[in-house]
Amino acid sequence: MRDRITDLCVRVRAVAPMSVAPLWPPCLGLFKSVVITLTYLRRNRIQCELAETFGVSQSTVSRAISRVGPLLSRALEDFVPTVEDLDTRVQYIVDGTLLPCWSRRSLYSGKHKTTGMNVQVACTLSGRLAWISDPVDGGRHDTFCLKESAALTDHDPANWIGDKGYVGNDMITPIKKPAGGELVEWQERYNRQVNQVRYVIEQAIAHFKNWNIMHTDYRRPLRTFRQTISTVVALHFYQLTVE
Repeated sequence: MRDRITDLCVRVRAVAPMSVAPLWPPCLGLFKSVVITLTYLRRNRIQCELAETFGVSQSTVSRAISRVGPLLSRALEDFVPTVEDLDTRVQYIVDGTLLPCWSRRSLYSGKHKTTGMNVQVACTLSGRLAWISDPVDGGRHDTFCLKESAALTDHDPANWIGDKGYVGNDMITPIKKPAGGELVEWQERYNRQVNQVRYVIEQAIAHFKNWNIMHTDYRRPLRTFRQTISTVVALHFYQLTVE
């Protein structure tokens, strides 16, 4: 673990702008600033608790997180797949997930009954994480979010598998019950088969949300949430690459 953190420090220093004073708090140094940031993102610990642990003020912890987080995102951007990196020959499974936060009404998701940001997540049939989209307001439907990402622009939708939230996109999805009716036996069997394939995307999302900052309410100002999401996505793909 220490070697991994040291590697991250080297990468951060390589992208940090040259200045007379370091961007991270001098009383902590780069290594401890990275450790604090990683701990905050992984555990979503309250900043005053981190301050107590490291013997500094809460404002110092806040400064370390706000300055090191964006640097980690920049340092690890080459590890993050983009839409252009998705292989048109590969079949993908996609699903949306809500990253919760305390926020305004426009981020309210009726599906999840809370506020947050929606990201689209794609993996292969074997469960290998392939891509995570930029965040979209949580009040948007999965179909809107997927179209906004342009993931299907150069792909045949028939090669993509999703849940009922993607019906109407020419993708492989479960069949919805007709209004006032029931599914016939072959339709129920088909739905079970689709859902048996889809379970790997749920595992991929659960693994991503081991970063607790993506799983529990985000408490920092909303204007910092997109950047935090980008940092965690970069760290997650970095972790998958070096494991």
